[in-house]
Amino acid sequence: MRWKTAEYEGWGRALRAEGQLARPERRAALDLLMQQEPSPAIGMRRSYGDACLNDGGRAIDMTRLDKFLAFDTDTDLLTVEAGVTLGEIVDTLGPRGWIPAVLPGTGFATVGGAIANDVHGKNHHLDGSFCQHVTELTLIAPDGTAQTVLPDTDLFRATAGGLGQTGVIATATLRLRRIKGDVMTVTERRAPDFDTFRALLDESQASYTVGWIDTTATGARLGRGILEEGETIAGLVPPKKPSKSVPFDAPGIALSPPVVRLFNRMYYGRVPKRGRTVVKPLDNFFFPLDKLHDWNRLYGKHGFHQFQCVVPLAAAEVIRDMLGRVAVSGLASPLAVLKRTGPGRAGHLSFPMEGYTLACDLRARPEAEKLIHRLEAQTADAGGRIYFAKDALCSADRIPQMYPELEAWRAEVAKADPDGVLKTDLVRRLKLRGAA
Repeated sequence: MRWKTAEYEGWGRALRAEGQLARPERRAALDLLMQQEPSPAIGMRRSYGDACLNDGGRAIDMTRLDKFLAFDTDTDLLTVEAGVTLGEIVDTLGPRGWIPAVLPGTGFATVGGAIANDVHGKNHHLDGSFCQHVTELTLIAPDGTAQTVLPDTDLFRATAGGLGQTGVIATATLRLRRIKGDVMTVTERRAPDFDTFRALLDESQASYTVGWIDTTATGARLGRGILEEGETIAGLVPPKKPSKSVPFDAPGIALSPPVVRLFNRMYYGRVPKRGRTVVKPLDNFFFPLDKLHDWNRLYGKHGFHQFQCVVPLAAAEVIRDMLGRVAVSGLASPLAVLKRTGPGRAGHLSFPMEGYTLACDLRARPEAEKLIHRLEAQTADAGGRIYFAKDALCSADRIPQMYPELEAWRAEVAKADPDGVLKTDLVRRLKLRGAA
């Protein structure tokens, strides 16, 4: 097993790379690679932009290092290789009463990727970020040496959300959450405008909350959407629908403004005014799009960008203004999410802060890039930040304002990888490891 030249891309498909990839199947092969030809690690490439790309260079594909190593039912501690996906953990241990404490919007994310981006989920307001539930990890340095890294250390804080720049994550131990059963009861409520939506988010006492938002609504309906509140329960698992795939790149008309407006109107109307409660399998609630494989092809051959920001609670009106800008642009897709986040974060470059996070998809075109740059400026001016796992366009000069712990991260990374062999396209574009 050595290197093979390949073309690959981020999930948004707007940014691509060509380079050499290696796919070790055993830990010994990974150790040898790092001793002889150290390179950054990548997983399932579910980062939307260029966080998972190394154009013109080498990268280690970790997806075959996907073994479950140990599970202690008394302490709820699970040790896995970094290539295990979160969906595999849910499928394997969910029926037995355990799931990861934090789950992002896709089960295809690997444990290594979840750590490198310190991902968050629908329960961040209560339980914080993914790495706050990691009790230890094994990190392989560019010289091939391995070390155990524990929380509350400088190296851990640089690794959590650190985009793989401190070494290759080989294994991790996670503290899982005990659940009542592998079924979700989900209450759906309509919010006719932004103020109502925000109030519902602020008042929710549910374990999991997430809001779909209609980014085509204007005027008095601006910011309308559907809030979902979920709890795990014991019960009969509803039958799962078979997965489907998008077989080709959709034409531009598929997500044209009239089509998106019609879809959003129908989607909003599917929930009665009085609301409703439904029962879903775990994966249908946590990973709603995973059953439609290759759904990113709906945006056409040029792909799309996802803009995701978080702003402080006091800057909620900035979110309202952003929604207004997106609505009048006619560029947005049906996929837009609004959530309330708490203060939990584990690393210097972890994304969350206490506030509101907005995410929306925009087809990759010049008008969308201009809009995103304007939204980035609003985010920075409001004291917020953008999410590296979704970013493809941000300017390097905005990062120090958004991430005040950047210098502490740089200092630790410089010790861990002094020759810069772990740099990726995103790290270079945003000049994260040098003065912007």
